[in-house]
Amino acid sequence: MNISKNQFEVLAFIEREGGRKITQREIADAIHFSLGTTNKAFGELEELGLIAIDSHKKVQITKQGLYALEPYRVKRAVVIAAGFGSRMVPITLNTPKPLVRVHGKMIVETLLDAIVAAGIPEIVLVRGYLWEQFDVLKHKYPNIHFIYNPLFNEANNISSAWLAKDLLQNAYVCEADLLLSNLHLIRKYEYCSNYLGQYKDVTDDWCFMVKSGVIRDLQVGGRDCYHMYGISYWDAQDGAKLAQDIDNVYKMPGGKEKYWDEVALRVCSKNYHVEVRPCFEGDIVEIDTFNELKKIDPVYDM
Repeated sequence: MNISKNQFEVLAFIEREGGRKITQREIADAIHFSLGTTNKAFGELEELGLIAIDSHKKVQITKQGLYALEPYRVKRAVVIAAGFGSRMVPITLNTPKPLVRVHGKMIVETLLDAIVAAGIPEIVLVRGYLWEQFDVLKHKYPNIHFIYNPLFNEANNISSAWLAKDLLQNAYVCEADLLLSNLHLIRKYEYCSNYLGQYKDVTDDWCFMVKSGVIRDLQVGGRDCYHMYGISYWDAQDGAKLAQDIDNVYKMPGGKEKYWDEVALRVCSKNYHVEVRPCFEGDIVEIDTFNELKKIDPVYDM
């Protein structure tokens, strides 16, 4: 059964909430839909038999609803964690940036906890710099698998994507140095290929230019744009195309110096329809420098 994006967002939220009593207003606020849009999708889902309301006013997803969501299930998360993190010196001289602790917890743990909470069955982490230290993650995340990137010091992060290029169908691709406070950014189901972004009136950082919810350009600095966060999802069709396009771009002159995100959003953008998935202030914190780390966690300001 094909369902619309609006129907999907409402249905996936109801599935995640596990049948508790929930109002349509609460659904609308949680998924940032208007109440009218939510009410319409809710009524359509009930008419289709994908949800049901019991005598206690609790919304339940039906077996048919679970079946309708199954084509959108995320199969794995690929975590890119091979780089040195030069702007975080001196802390990264002895510790890979994703393993740096913030308030007692490794940065990458916030991402991995979200992946586990979403029920995503496979985690693949591409490591390089001080690669042996990532073995500590096996204790808490026994289903994690590692890929070693011997080129981390010779090429940009496209080398990590190139090594994992055959694993990108129905998969998240995530940078390992993002501090997540909103675990629901990582979801069990995704409707289509997308990147996380936060709307900005103006930014001097990497950003998306967006039209009607679709990413049209990737650039550094812009107005009326979305600040780019390194968490994306690729459906089966786009993931298959990425395997070939990453290989082609990686092998072209100057390809090894590119960021992997440029493949689908710039060099081969005509091959993709990628939507922006909005996130909001406080959902993610990027710690780019050691000074920023000291401001966030005073233990380093000593």
